[in-house]
Amino acid sequence: MKDDPAAEIEEGLKKLGDNFRQAFAAATTEQSLRDAHARVLGKKGELTQLLRRMGALPAEQRKVVGEKVNQLKAEVETAFVERLATIDRATREADLNATPYDITLPGRVPAPRGHLHPLTQVKDDVLAAFRDLGFVVAHGPEVELEDYNFTKLGFPPDHPATDMQDTFWIRPGLLLRTHTSNVQVREMLANKPPLAVVSAGAVYRKDEDVTHSPMFHQVEGFLVDEGVTFAQLKGVLNSFAERIYGPKTPVRFRPSYFPFVEPGAEVDIGCVFCKKADGSRPGCRICKFTGWIEILGSGMIHPVVFEHTGIDPERYTGFAFGMGIERVAMLRYDVPDVRLFFENDPRFLAQF
Repeated sequence: MKDDPAAEIEEGLKKLGDNFRQAFAAATTEQSLRDAHARVLGKKGELTQLLRRMGALPAEQRKVVGEKVNQLKAEVETAFVERLATIDRATREADLNATPYDITLPGRVPAPRGHLHPLTQVKDDVLAAFRDLGFVVAHGPEVELEDYNFTKLGFPPDHPATDMQDTFWIRPGLLLRTHTSNVQVREMLANKPPLAVVSAGAVYRKDEDVTHSPMFHQVEGFLVDEGVTFAQLKGVLNSFAERIYGPKTPVRFRPSYFPFVEPGAEVDIGCVFCKKADGSRPGCRICKFTGWIEILGSGMIHPVVFEHTGIDPERYTGFAFGMGIERVAMLRYDVPDVRLFFENDPRFLAQF
């Protein structure tokens, strides 16, 4: 007598029903229950294997057997949900009835202590250095008006810094500040000289590589009073360099152009990486074998800035300077890639 495929499938369904009920009843954890469920309805489950044999059945038998398959499948799903709820309740009750822990007891292993991010450490040290020189710390918004970020600082309307490829514009006239010089404008508009202000915070520019980030941090300061000279600017920055990089750190000023200062100067310090015991700096890869590394820009505040902020340029003079905190930190800690500061790798941050 020939085998009856339909009868074999029905017999397999009956056996499968008995097996899954026993397996579900024996499961005491969510994972064991899910494993039993997968053995029935998974891609390689027993029910799936039986369904593959239905293609050989005549149409009239396929309908009858299909109804029984659907009934078993529905029964499996219902039983799974009910058993899972039972296991969850049992787990909660076990937790509630367990011996309570005394949370006042000290831990067996000391928890690792957190610490300030290296950029925060450098920012605090830089601000402290200028605070000790008599500067007051001020703050400004990171979302700024174009008027405060560019116009009142003497940037011409067609200046490259205002281009879309350099500045993050929110809408016409509103942007993410590209420097902390907006604090300088706001302080000059809100207060009368004498002024000695330093500020720090995040700034944004469309630039990213091993030495640049689209979001980075700046420290900027300025002093306005009667009779302020470039010699005073040099004295302040020399004191700052010695405070951050050590006594007798050499400082060099080089002429440069910035829209809101005249004259302007870039400031270099003697390379801290190739310095020898005798104080000489023969040059290295980091300083491009010059013995000097640029750290900031500076200069005497342009009269047009005074005019835009209501300060008499015939009576008052002043200087301003600005630097990137990441740049200072990279030189201080010998970090080759600025992106390391923002990846939040605990192995890197734990070194500080």
